[in-house]
Amino acid sequence: MAVTVTINGQSIQASGERSLFDLAEAMGIDVPTSCRKQGKCKECMVEVVEGMSALSEMTEAERHLKGNFRLSCQTCVTAADGHVRCHTMRRGHMRIERHAFGLPVGNREFKLDPAVTRDGDRILIDGVEVERSTGPILGIAMDLGTTTVVLRLVDLETGELIADTSFENPQRFGGSEVMSRIAYDTEHPGRLLMRTLAGYLTHAIEKFPIDPKTIYEMVVVGNSTMRDLFFRQSVYSIGQSPYLSITEIEMAQGKRSTTSLSQTGQQSLLPIHPKARVYGAPIVSGHVGADAAACMLAVDLAHEERLVAVMDIGTNTELIVGNKHRILSASCPAGPAFEGGAIACGMPALDGAIEEVEIADDGTFRLRVIGDVPPEGICGSGLVDALSELLRTGRMNDMGRFADDIHRVTLYHGGAPDKDADIFLLESDVNELAQAKGANVAGLHAVFSSYGIDFDDIDVFYLAGGFGRHLNVEASKRIGLVPSVASTKIVQAGNTAIEGATIALLSKSKRQELEDLVKRVQHCRLETHPDFFNFFVEGCQFKPVEPIPCAT
Repeated sequence: MAVTVTINGQSIQASGERSLFDLAEAMGIDVPTSCRKQGKCKECMVEVVEGMSALSEMTEAERHLKGNFRLSCQTCVTAADGHVRCHTMRRGHMRIERHAFGLPVGNREFKLDPAVTRDGDRILIDGVEVERSTGPILGIAMDLGTTTVVLRLVDLETGELIADTSFENPQRFGGSEVMSRIAYDTEHPGRLLMRTLAGYLTHAIEKFPIDPKTIYEMVVVGNSTMRDLFFRQSVYSIGQSPYLSITEIEMAQGKRSTTSLSQTGQQSLLPIHPKARVYGAPIVSGHVGADAAACMLAVDLAHEERLVAVMDIGTNTELIVGNKHRILSASCPAGPAFEGGAIACGMPALDGAIEEVEIADDGTFRLRVIGDVPPEGICGSGLVDALSELLRTGRMNDMGRFADDIHRVTLYHGGAPDKDADIFLLESDVNELAQAKGANVAGLHAVFSSYGIDFDDIDVFYLAGGFGRHLNVEASKRIGLVPSVASTKIVQAGNTAIEGATIALLSKSKRQELEDLVKRVQHCRLETHPDFFNFFVEGCQFKPVEPIPCAT
């Protein structure tokens, strides 16, 4: 008898007490580690999807983990038979958006004037010498998302994109959304969330085809919680009304002139040049963070005459509406559902994820899978398609209830006897998606009503981020995820956060423009809007988003 252990979709038979780390190595699966199976680095995490009872008890080294997360080097298979399924936090190369608007960085209309320059063999940061070298001068732009981390490696002298990569944010062991991470960081000493992320970043940077010590500057954008955790700031205040970053509080007290942050490469626990500057871009306000600020830079909002909206749908959806004359923003606490989290068969946009769903005339499902491999789960764009098709064919009503009193719709049959390979959607999944959508719709209504405009008044509606880039726009409008505006106005802009971070990395003048721009943004706190609850309830229904009358 033996236990079947499946890690990242690959399977092996395990007899005797072998650790999940050793089994992954035997299958050629790269598990992040810095301590080589000593349980000290906290990097070799796996999320156990099935078969926890077949595994050894938690060790002292794992006491910091919550939910179904384990350290693979500490977890052994102890049962005589059964099936264990799990995955690492780096399941292959995630699908990422290399360019916003399909343009390479070097073609953007701005002057290349990085803070890091060369004077002979002297390398300077804002005119201060940090190294003597004739080697390359490189920089990194990072979009630090709640779910996904994206890195761009750029030549600061030419603006050339050298390499990029992405991985799942390993901080998920502290919770899938920002409020859980705030609680975790507050309750657990030792900055475990930051240290674990630093380990994963180190591995990612060391895999770039360059000497990490030639990286002299790094620009970090992310929501307020993710950014402040990275810079070892207390995030307790972001979790308490009025939900302000410590940098906002200190700025209001006159202790600082900006909400941006800065530290050295050495302080960041990264393998880049120890004197490199790591710059955390300024936040807007509350949960509207540096990623939203970077989006404004990417779409050139400071010089925009048209009335535009930018919506970056994710665990923490950011919404920006306005132009050069007036800008409003809001943060929508959507949660991880539309990124595959909290969904029974949900997963990120990796190989094996169902990304497109169509119901044929005979009622069968036609699926498109990333990587053209057998399905392992369903990602956000696939979930939107599935909901839209179920709604279109009458197999789900606008309240999210399945027809014929069923509670589960199977999208893909794994085939007997392996029923565990089925990919399905539960009514409880639909409820999670409805609440996530409700938060986004409430944000849309609150910001547009505060601005005094209707959806049709918008000239351009940017759908930002990797998720927004791959959405089926008509399906999104059918289920009410995005407003019912003319499709000609909708631009699927790609990863504008990483684009804005790259612009700030390559241009001191644009960085200053960003610092000035965030101070002009009016932040709409959704929880204080008189019609927020009505907006939310309306938004939980699966129907097109139209302007609705409100008290304001």
